Amino acid sequence: MQARFTRVMAALALVAGLSAFSGLVQAQTLKVVMHSDIKVLDPLVSTQYIVRNHGHMVWDQLVAFDEKNEVRPQMASRWTVSADKLVYTFVLRDGLEWHDGTPVTSDDCIASIKRFVQRDPSGLRLAPSIAGFEGVDAKTFRLKLKEPYALVLETLAKPSLSPMLIMPKRVAETPASEPIGPEKVIGSGPFIFKADEWKPGEKVVYVRNPKYKPRAEPPSGFAGGKVAMVERIEWLAIPDAQTAVSALTRGEVDMVEIVPTDLLPLVEKDKAITVLPFSSGQYFGRMNWAFPPFDNVKVRQAAMVALNQEQILKGVIGDPRYYKVCKSMYFCGSQLATDAGSAGFFQGDVKRAQQMLKDAGYDGTPVVIPYPTDLPTLAPLGPLAKQQLERAGFKVQLAPMDWQSMGARLRKKDKIADGGWSFFMSFYDARDALDPIGRTVLNANCKTSFLGWPCDDKFEFLRNAYTRADTLEAKRDIAREVQERNTEVGVFVPLGEARFVGAMNRKLEYTFKAPITVFWGLKKS
Repeated sequence: MQARFTRVMAALALVAGLSAFSGLVQAQTLKVVMHSDIKVLDPLVSTQYIVRNHGHMVWDQLVAFDEKNEVRPQMASRWTVSADKLVYTFVLRDGLEWHDGTPVTSDDCIASIKRFVQRDPSGLRLAPSIAGFEGVDAKTFRLKLKEPYALVLETLAKPSLSPMLIMPKRVAETPASEPIGPEKVIGSGPFIFKADEWKPGEKVVYVRNPKYKPRAEPPSGFAGGKVAMVERIEWLAIPDAQTAVSALTRGEVDMVEIVPTDLLPLVEKDKAITVLPFSSGQYFGRMNWAFPPFDNVKVRQAAMVALNQEQILKGVIGDPRYYKVCKSMYFCGSQLATDAGSAGFFQGDVKRAQQMLKDAGYDGTPVVIPYPTDLPTLAPLGPLAKQQLERAGFKVQLAPMDWQSMGARLRKKDKIADGGWSFFMSFYDARDALDPIGRTVLNANCKTSFLGWPCDDKFEFLRNAYTRADTLEAKRDIAREVQERNTEVGVFVPLGEARFVGAMNRKLEYTFKAPITVFWGLKKS
């Protein structure tokens, strides 16, 4: 009898122990609904923000912007610049190790920078000034220039669209045009990507990197100590916003990255949920210069006159607390913000647009607008633009699809009849809307521009001049000229600003002001 009692008590103790362990594991697992599913894992090949966010989970940066937009050491312990500004010497900090256990070396950094400058617009701008690299030792390397370039550190610290991330040399040697596969997602950052658990359309899994040695400084922007405070993070693909919010209110997920404004009342009144801003930025449009009708500059100008910022913002965001009309190409309130040259544009002057379209000789060629049906923050843009352009006399065809498919379509320079596109709209975080160089879609170089393939020598001359400007006054003058030139040729269509709001369980707490949705410095009680 005593033996049986002992066995029963031991079994109960085991069950209790397993239950406690299960609860502990659950407490250290974070379930999140991000703004999009992820199908491409290479942040250099895709500029979608979900891929950028993935990149910051796995990889780290050589240098990084802090919350004041100042460049700080990150993987580098320090750097020096020669008196003639032609040699930048970087020294890596101790304890850097890839997820597979091998040490991070200067050769990895050199290979990563070489790949970056072959594709990223900011990197492409830097590339002609690079004379070469020199690996001094395993932890030290030099970047040598042919001529001084004012934005070297800012380019290497690029945090968004295509961040400048350091990868193992064998991974970085993948051609810049070829996306790396899941087996190559090997970083040195605070989290490890679980390739064996990745299920596109269902979930992405990351676990804490137990060997990561964060910097000693407090986290600040993309710089400082990246401390992983949870053991496991699952990004769950729930494309329907209502379903995602319902899962949050029921406690089935811990965070929803973006809550549409019409659903905010559901979470604002829930005492178990914290509502907080995750990103602010700018809506924009991009016309395809390669094919009719937007190969005609006068047609492009007519479209910019026909589009109405405020109506678009009302249709997408609705709540005036979360949007702002802004004709500047640079985020309003930033040091380069200006409305120069934008009088009469982006305010829906239908009669003027109709006359401009007639004078341009528009022949009725359809404007094909792809738009993502699975992103609430972008889905209304297509129908709204269709309505406004048709009022001016354009013929418009909508092409609804999911966000990942749209990204793939935009990268193809196909004729419209062969699956191409004429006009697309998207959103830039404020961090990516500060100057003429960091904005990927402002590249109008005839050889390297993409997503619309604009080609304008004067536009590029001005952007080149910006890279040599060494005072804020000079930068402002050039930025203003860039914007004035834009309304003459139509490289970029500013469509106003918005602030996106997310929600998370009150058991979660950020220990610093995160620049985007990052997961270091986030703890779960």
